[in-house]
Amino acid sequence: MSSWDLWWWVILPYVALAIFIVGHVWRWRYDQFGWTSRSTQLQESRLLKWGSPLFHYGTFAAIAGHVAGILVPASFTRWLGVPEQTYRWFSAVGGTVAALSVLIGALVLAFRRTAVPRVRATTSPVDWLALSLLITVIVLGTLPTVGVNLLGSGHDYRQSVAIWFRGLFTASPEVDAISHAPLVYRVHATAAWAILAVWPFTRLVHAWSVPLWYLWRPFVLYRSRATARPSEPGTSGRRWRRIGTRY
Repeated sequence: MSSWDLWWWVILPYVALAIFIVGHVWRWRYDQFGWTSRSTQLQESRLLKWGSPLFHYGTFAAIAGHVAGILVPASFTRWLGVPEQTYRWFSAVGGTVAALSVLIGALVLAFRRTAVPRVRATTSPVDWLALSLLITVIVLGTLPTVGVNLLGSGHDYRQSVAIWFRGLFTASPEVDAISHAPLVYRVHATAAWAILAVWPFTRLVHAWSVPLWYLWRPFVLYRSRATARPSEPGTSGRRWRRIGTRY
């Protein structure tokens, strides 16, 4: 293992993780008013309506696929009785759908930020940096998923990238496993660490503020005026119509 490999595949990931954790703590303590997505829906909503769901739901699916493919060892799926060929095809098809969804959504959102002047005016330099890194990670993740795993034999990342990544959490990363992986996987992993490092200082922090309690919030009552029927006793000529919605 060379000193370059040690720096790139051991030191850099731990530095990125440290910045990710400490940066979030600092942001929460000293910049809670900035802990927001800084929504631009009022500036433009038509493109946002299509790009945001594609990007967010595709991202959730891609994260689930990474958890299953990288954090879950191949020995575990074999123990469950899942044939390797079945796993690879399921991973390729599901990963392709998720990757294309994320890619299309990200391109729509990127076009929106560049083509709509009012949205572009609210975009800071760090937003452009985060968006560039996101698109880089998405494209480099889509290429092997679509072009290699689905159309060809593909590289067995569970025997290289996955082993190195799991080793980071046990303080024993196998550098040789990642350093000999195809270039697209290595650049993809590098860009992912860069995103983790800048994450706490961007609007991406709103990902940790998912309002799961939204489903249990009480209704807000909106009432509209309507003329009451003459036959209704005890009315003053008008009646209120109850409309329930969550706030």
